[in-house]
Amino acid sequence: VDLKECLQSAEFIGSSDGNFKILEDGSVYTTSALSLSEKKTFTILLKDIQEQVEKKIHVSLVEEEQKTPKTRHARDTVLKRTKRRWGPIPSVMIENSLGPFPLQIQQVQSDTAQNYTIYYSASGPGIDQDPKGLFYIERETGNIFATRAVDREQYPSFQIICFATTPDGYSPEVPLVHTIRIEDDNDNAPYFTQDLFEFCVPENSKPGVVVGKVIAEDRDEPYTLHTTLKYRIVSQNPPITPAFSLHGDTGVISVLLPQLDRELVSIYTLLIEVRDMAGQPFGLCTTGTAVIKIEDTNDNAPSFKQIQYETRVEENRVSVEILRVSVTDLDELGSPGSVAVYEILRGNDDQAFEITTDKNTNEGILCVVKGLDYETAKQRVLVIGVNNEAPYLLAPHSQQLSQSTCSVTVHVLDVDEGPVFKPCLLRLDVKECEDIGTAIGRFVAEDPETGNSEGIRYRIPPGQCNWINIDDKSGEVRTVRVLDRDIGEMRRGQCNVTVLAIDRNGKTGTGTIQVCIVPGNKNFPRITQTDYIMCRDRKPICLTAQDGDEAPYSTPFVYRITDRNLASMWKIDRHNDNSVYLSPKGDIPFGIYDIPVSVMDNGGKIGENTVRVNLCDCVTPTECDGRTRQLSGGNVTLGLWAILAMILGSLLLLLILITICGCCGSGVMHRQVTDDCANHNLIISNTEAPGEEVMDHNIIPLQNTCDQGGYGVKTGEQQTFEMVKGRGHTLESVKGGGHQTLGSVKEAGGQPVMDTCRYSYSEWHNFTHPRLGEKVHLCRQDEEQKHSEDYLLSYNYEGKGSLAGSVGCCSDQHEEEALDFLDQLEPKFRTLAETCIKR
Repeated sequence: VDLKECLQSAEFIGSSDGNFKILEDGSVYTTSALSLSEKKTFTILLKDIQEQVEKKIHVSLVEEEQKTPKTRHARDTVLKRTKRRWGPIPSVMIENSLGPFPLQIQQVQSDTAQNYTIYYSASGPGIDQDPKGLFYIERETGNIFATRAVDREQYPSFQIICFATTPDGYSPEVPLVHTIRIEDDNDNAPYFTQDLFEFCVPENSKPGVVVGKVIAEDRDEPYTLHTTLKYRIVSQNPPITPAFSLHGDTGVISVLLPQLDRELVSIYTLLIEVRDMAGQPFGLCTTGTAVIKIEDTNDNAPSFKQIQYETRVEENRVSVEILRVSVTDLDELGSPGSVAVYEILRGNDDQAFEITTDKNTNEGILCVVKGLDYETAKQRVLVIGVNNEAPYLLAPHSQQLSQSTCSVTVHVLDVDEGPVFKPCLLRLDVKECEDIGTAIGRFVAEDPETGNSEGIRYRIPPGQCNWINIDDKSGEVRTVRVLDRDIGEMRRGQCNVTVLAIDRNGKTGTGTIQVCIVPGNKNFPRITQTDYIMCRDRKPICLTAQDGDEAPYSTPFVYRITDRNLASMWKIDRHNDNSVYLSPKGDIPFGIYDIPVSVMDNGGKIGENTVRVNLCDCVTPTECDGRTRQLSGGNVTLGLWAILAMILGSLLLLLILITICGCCGSGVMHRQVTDDCANHNLIISNTEAPGEEVMDHNIIPLQNTCDQGGYGVKTGEQQTFEMVKGRGHTLESVKGGGHQTLGSVKEAGGQPVMDTCRYSYSEWHNFTHPRLGEKVHLCRQDEEQKHSEDYLLSYNYEGKGSLAGSVGCCSDQHEEEALDFLDQLEPKFRTLAETCIKR
């Protein structure tokens, strides 16, 4: 296989199948006996380690066609014996050997051949070089010799391919692969990978904090003493207490000194030695340099260079620098740990001062941002503190530091000032529609030096709102116009007027008067609609009033009928804050009514209104034609149709009365007694079981009429209960069985009783009790005259120990006042009870 054509710089040649070996010249050999009964494939791998290039060559082996062997007889079979092949052990050659040369390395022998030749290859970085002439072999003896010394770093090992041939050039044996390994000699000193190592570590770092790592390498054979390295610090600059430690095997640098202070030493320079042979004295060594920079932390607080300052400033000066203060800080200049931040701690309650930092000089600049008043305070004392931008980090084993402060005394210089209005803005509220010349306030100024208003004159510059003027001596403010919010420029309701105050020296001060028009009660409430037509349904009229004023001089309105006579016929009902309902009190005559109505607003102003109501005999207002008649009072009239309706109504009433009287005197009304009086009739009772007749004054008496179901008649102090006869079988018609009829009961009293279509409760009870007992007795027997299980039982007790009381609310009722259950009747029963009440 032509390997150079595929990858000329191949440093590694291998096979994917261990049964095949590829030499540097492209020869392919088998390493063991193979059977090619199946197709064999493998891949030749070529690698360039430095360039990281890899290529593959795929090889397929095909079995050659074999000729048909001749049939052999048993006697033709000959067993041959083969001598075992000799495999020499790898040879070793010392790197940089001193000779003498040529130096014998190894000897190879063959039993069948006399001539020996070699092909050799080297594995290593120099594989692309031609090592011919480095080794040779004697053709007759098979001794292998080296012609010169070998560098292991260039040729770590060699593979010698030995060929044994007969004089005619035939090779009866497989070539022999012989390996020659170059034994390493410690001929290379270790070296650092960098010329200078640079590291950083914050100050005040704790011991053991890793700073960095130095790295060294050795070209000798790896994993031997020749490449086992040891590190150590040779020296430290500055030569003070050692601040760092170095791990001998790994080269890691760590903090050793308990306290690194950047302000004392900012940079350390270490001279580091690396030695092979595990640091033995006879090992080769090299030195390198490591620079360690100490990073700054804010472990030093700033402090003022002075603790007291004095300065001066004129009063009323604004945005002027009055003082610069400076501090000292040992931290790194320009870092957040050294940049000063100033603040005013005391004496600046009115925020008249401000202090900032000059980024270039780190000084504090004190300025006045609000004018000072000499008359108020002749001097001010400020306390200023300072900090850094970065938070303060306390160094190990150090005490907490307090904030540095200084005091500044500011002397205020007096300056002749103009008058000052107090307050500078005066708000004056003026009621609407005030008279011209009304005094609405006083606006005066004071001289700051004297503290009084003597000699100060006032005036209003032209071109402003002309609602007011001011007295030039007293400062009294008066109106010059009637202020009405409904007129022109006054619709805004507010204007600002600038006033000048001038002292004897001509100094001027300014102030502002804000005039605001307050809404007044200038409008009377009035009813929006005053003419109405009211038909026979007499539906109330809604009266609504309006007032042009604003709150609180508008709603709610109070309505009142001012005419006493009309107030007795008409009434007013409140609807809401500005509306009421007008309606007649009774059945007043039809006609036109002029009703005087007064409306009073919330401010007390009263508006008089006249509401005309045409009370017309109509269904809809459009039917009213306006024809009326004069009332007895002189102001109310009635129409023709109203008079005619009154006459016809009177005639109809007379006819009804005559008819009623005729019916009452036509004779005695006969009543036919028909069915059992108990059928379809209402029985009033307050007992649930047979017993004595109960006469209770709490029983509601019924009206005395035969048309109702049942009623009670009270005679003297005794009240009896009677029942109207109904249709069906009468009590008198019930015969037989030996039972007592109601008729016989009535005659038992000794005197005949006229049939009045009613029976007393006692009569009814004496008649029904024996018959009801017989029926109950029969119901308790079956066909065999035995007591049946299903029959009517009367009971009002559920058994011993039962938590429930009487079954019904009225059972066994013996109390005088136990009719509370009547208060919980349902609507239908309540209606029935109301019909029974004697009104």
